[in-house]
Formats: sequence, C-alpha cells, structure tokens
Amino acid sequence: MGEMTLASNGEELTGLWFDGQKYFASNMQGRIEEKDLPVFEQTEKWLDIYFSGKAPDFTPPLSFSGISPFRKRVWEIMLAVPYGQTTTYGKIAERIERETGKRVSAQAVGGAVGHNSISVIIPCHRVLGANGDLTGYAGGVDKKVALLKGEGVRV
Repeated sequence: MGEMTLASNGEELTGLWFDGQKYFASNMQGRIEEKDLPVFEQTEKWLDIYFSGKAPDFTPPLSFSGISPFRKRVWEIMLAVPYGQTTTYGKIAERIERETGKRVSAQAVGGAVGHNSISVIIPCHRVLGANGDLTGYAGGVDKKVALLKGEGVRV
C-alpha cells in the first residue's frame, strides 16, 4: 500500500499518513526531527497486526489536541466502528444530532472524516456514502478498497 509517515508530540501519536495523501502532515508545525519513540514502536506493532489481517486488541496513545470539538467527536465515533464493519456519514451526523440537539449535515461529517490525520487507526476508510458508495478517501479510493477488503468487507 506504500510508505507511511508517523508523527508524535513525544508521547502520543499525532499523525499517520500514507505518503503523498491529501492533507499530508497538515497538522505538523515547528521543528521536525526523526526519533525512535515508544509510541512509534506501539504504532508499528499495531500496523503489523492490522496488515496481517487481524484486529489489533489495543490502540496506541492518540492526541486530539488542536482540533475542534466537532472534529474530535467525529473521530471518536470512527474509532468505535468495529473492525470489518462500516458506517455512513449520515449515521454519524444523526448520532451527533441526537447527542447535541443541533442539526449536523453529512457533508460536515465528511469534512471532519476527510481531515483525519491518523489514518487507518482512526478508521475513516470504514465510513461510506449513503448507499454504501465508496466516496473519497484522502489516501485514494484504491487504498480505501484495499483496507476494507483486508478487513473482510465486501466492496
């Protein structure tokens, strides 16, 4: 599927992108240095398990700092979508509407999903269009299809 880049604040994972994907490293600012960190070791272990066709039984520590409360909630909902299952932008919007009492559009959810900076672990590939359509994926629809197939989802 290609090379991936990881980013951290030193303790938590702040980014995981397919190299060259849309919004690549968009949340990274300041000085960048290459280091071996425990969170990177945990993330690599998680990715090894995932790409071997199994559901990892842990999540590396993740950082949600610097994002809006709305985007954070969308990402939390995506984290709860089980391995091998999918949801839709509309269902996420409906859930947030129930929780907040405020109208939320599927398009607003799509914007939050599309700017997910921790690909694969926060499984934006599991979010589909209203009729199960494989709508855009920042890493490319081909990668979305491959990730879903790897989880046993019929696409």
